[in-house]
Amino acid sequence: MPMSATEIETMIKQAFPDAEVTMTALADDNDHWQAAVRSSAFKGKSRVQQHQMVYAALQGRMGGVLHALSLQTSAKD
Repeated sequence: MPMSATEIETMIKQAFPDAEVTMTALADDNDHWQAAVRSSAFKGKSRVQQHQMVYAALQGRMGGVLHALSLQTSAKD
């Protein structure tokens, strides 16, 4: 069963309460998403580390329940 944008956003915001999350559907199937995530938790982290943090927030659902997620991350000042 695919994940909705709301479910993904909720999980990210639970891990990063200050996060600004913008979800965009890449297909009309609830299975291919783009997420732009901005959080102060990313400050001083590489892009790879930021993405790993988001994947960790999704608690193992990436590649399973969540088939595809394109990420854009940035740090808040």
